[in-house]
Amino acid sequence: MAVCSRVLICAALLLFSIYAVFSTEDGAEESLTHVVKLDVSNFEDVVSKHPFIVVEFYAPWCGHCKKLAPEYEKAAETLKSHHPPIVLASVDANEESNKALASKYEVNGFPTIKIFKDGGKNIQDYRGPREADGIVGYLKKQAGPPSIEIKSAEDAGKIISDKEIFIVGIFSKFSGEEFDNFTTLAEKMRLDYDFGYTLDAKFLPKGESVVIQPTVRILKPFDELFVDSNDFHIDALQKFIEEGTIPLVTFFSDDPNNHKFVSKFFDNVENAKVMLFTDFSGESIEEFKLKFYDVAVKYIGNKLGFLLGDISGDNKKNIIQYFGLSEDLLPFIIIQTTDNKKYVKANLTPLQIADWMKDYMDHKLTPFVKSEPIPEVNDQPVKIVVTKNLNDVVYASGKNVFLEFYAPWCGHCKELAPILDEVAVSLQSDSSVIIAKMDATANDVPEKFNVRGFPTLFFLSSTGEMVNYNGDRTKDAIIDFIQKNKDTSLKSQTDSDESHQTDTSKDEL
Repeated sequence: MAVCSRVLICAALLLFSIYAVFSTEDGAEESLTHVVKLDVSNFEDVVSKHPFIVVEFYAPWCGHCKKLAPEYEKAAETLKSHHPPIVLASVDANEESNKALASKYEVNGFPTIKIFKDGGKNIQDYRGPREADGIVGYLKKQAGPPSIEIKSAEDAGKIISDKEIFIVGIFSKFSGEEFDNFTTLAEKMRLDYDFGYTLDAKFLPKGESVVIQPTVRILKPFDELFVDSNDFHIDALQKFIEEGTIPLVTFFSDDPNNHKFVSKFFDNVENAKVMLFTDFSGESIEEFKLKFYDVAVKYIGNKLGFLLGDISGDNKKNIIQYFGLSEDLLPFIIIQTTDNKKYVKANLTPLQIADWMKDYMDHKLTPFVKSEPIPEVNDQPVKIVVTKNLNDVVYASGKNVFLEFYAPWCGHCKELAPILDEVAVSLQSDSSVIIAKMDATANDVPEKFNVRGFPTLFFLSSTGEMVNYNGDRTKDAIIDFIQKNKDTSLKSQTDSDESHQTDTSKDEL
């Protein structure tokens, strides 16, 4: 079932400038002479015959797919001459017969690009650029060896940039458990990092030039610039790389060099996120940076991630809307915990950062709740739910509630709106049922609902049972689902009350 794709906080904050901007609006299928067309009839056969093939899952109506199409075509033309050729293919995932394919490969939004290796036995998400040259460069690197041997300082200079992360293994021989584990992990993590290996540390631009035991060195453009580890157990090595490649303070701005670090920051689900937003062109920016960095250093190791974000330009409006704040509260610092609680300090000054963080660590702060105002009048067939009245309307109502989480910009939500109105009108005489909706972009949604797309529909019975509704979005289908799943004892009690009232009135007569 199609949904408007939503990535929670990461997508909301990366909406502006994270992904490449394309200039053409040509159709997604026009002139695809070099992109191999796949569908359910030939997909498995074609993929199984290729050691490396890239597949785009698209929908003809998708604007991002239309923008990607000519770039993807140019890349396909170029990569056909690669040795060996790199095949680019596409699947119309909106076609009814192909929807099972999209579901099988967890396609939740468009376009989704997957890399299939070893005849489809190894599948990875494509995380590279969306313009032709970038696609070509990224895929050539992914199709080659996972790690490159560095035989000289000149070799190192060609592949190691002072603006990028590079991971290198230093060995006395290219064999043994340490080397094998390093090579295995390089293959596993090659979509995220560039890897190399060498016999001599003196060829590397950073770090000790003499290494006496097998070592993994992360070279990076921030903080201490390099860090070493001698633990070659796979899990420990992966953890070392994942943790060592996150800056102590991540910078969120229009600089494309920061984007990969911002993505990693929000992908880390184990840390609470401490985010300070201010104008990078302001007079106090250097003091903000200094004080914020000092706090990050002080609380390192406390499962906290730190991000300093620029709110100049279009970023300001997007960030303010996402957090449910107003412009007059800037600059502000916000902490989002792993259980989705938020703490906010508005009109922040650099000197307030340390004391406010101490209050948070000492559990002295009150959580901030993003919520629209409770409606003064809520008498429409479909009831309005906001964070502040969620308990009253849903949990404590004692009713069977069919609840929609929607976004105002979502096309599927707009199509569903009149259908829900019809459902609500049809069930108005049943006092045991409530049809309700919540704008999930303007209100904090409890984590238990796990809203990942729009619209997301739930049915909560009066007994507390919760079911995610994935049926047809028609009036009859929804009503039928509600009738089959509602708590009938509640209606029976209502009928009993009405019967008792009727009998009493007869006695009085």
